[in-house]
Amino acid sequence: MIYNLDGTATKLEKLKPNEILGEKPCIGVLDRSELLQWNPHLAIPERILEECLKGTVSKFESHDGFDYVSLLIPDRTSLLGSSISISIYFRTNLLIFICDETQDYSLLHSIISRIEQKEIKNLTLERVLYEFFDLLTAGDSLFLENLEQEITELEESLFTKGKKDYIKEIILMKKKLLVLKRYYEQLFDLSEAMEGNENELLTNGMIRYFHILTNRINRLSDSISNLRDYVSQVREAYQTEVDISQNRIMQLFTVITAIFLPLTLIVGWYGMNFPMPEYHWVYGYPAVIITCGAVSLLSIIYFKKHKWF
Repeated sequence: MIYNLDGTATKLEKLKPNEILGEKPCIGVLDRSELLQWNPHLAIPERILEECLKGTVSKFESHDGFDYVSLLIPDRTSLLGSSISISIYFRTNLLIFICDETQDYSLLHSIISRIEQKEIKNLTLERVLYEFFDLLTAGDSLFLENLEQEITELEESLFTKGKKDYIKEIILMKKKLLVLKRYYEQLFDLSEAMEGNENELLTNGMIRYFHILTNRINRLSDSISNLRDYVSQVREAYQTEVDISQNRIMQLFTVITAIFLPLTLIVGWYGMNFPMPEYHWVYGYPAVIITCGAVSLLSIIYFKKHKWF
C-alpha cells in the first residue's frame, strides 16, 4: 500500500490501487507483486526494478536523483535460517519499501503504525527512513547480552558436565556470530553511505542522526567481534579439558602397563623350553606366585607414593 503524507506531514492518506501520485510526499510498503502493479506510476528504472524483485544481496547504490538500498536481515529467532529481504527506493517525495510477500515484514508495518499513532515527530520521508534503520538495531544490545550469557553458561557447563560433547554447540554459536558479524558490517556500510548524502536527499540534521546510527552499528559490530573472541577462548578451554582428560587416560594405561611389565618378563622367562632348577623345587611354583604378587604390590605402592594415579 502507498500513502500520501498530507500537507502538514503529520498523518497518512491511503492511496487507491494504481492511483496516480501527486506532488505530496508518498511512502509505500509493497510486496513484489504489488510493485509490478504500481511501477507505471512510480517510474522506477528497469534495472533497479529487477534488483527490487530479486533482493538477493545487501547493497547501496546512489543514482542520479534517487538512492537504492537492498537489505538481508537475519531472523533473530533463527539466525541460521533464511534472511528477510527488504529493498528501499528513495527519491524526492517518494520512499518505497519492497518486501517478499512470503516473509514476515512486521517491521515495516510497525513503521506505518508509528506514523498513524503520531509517534514519529517532525514527520518527513527522510525521518521515516532513519526510523526504519533505527528499528533494525532496536534491542540489539539486549540481544547480544543474552548471547553473551548463553556463551557464559556454555563455558560453565564445560567443567560441571564434562562427559558432554560441546564442540557442536561451540561451532553452532560461531556460525550464529558470523551471520551477525556480516550483517552489522553490511549495515555499517549502508549507514555510512547514507551519511554521504550524494543526492542530497537528507538534511544536515538527518545526516547527524545517521552519523549517530553509524557509530551505534560500529559498537554493535565490535561487540560481535568480542563475542567471537570469547567463543574462541571457550573452545580453547574445552580443547584443553579434552587434552587433560586424554592425558589422564594415557597416564592410567601407562601405570597399568608398568605394573604388568615385570610380570610379563617373569612369564616369558619361565615360558622358555628348557629345564630350570626351580622346576624340581617343591616350593618353586608358590615362590613364583609370591614374587609376582610382591612385584605388583611394590609397583602400586611406588606409583601411589609419587601420585602417578
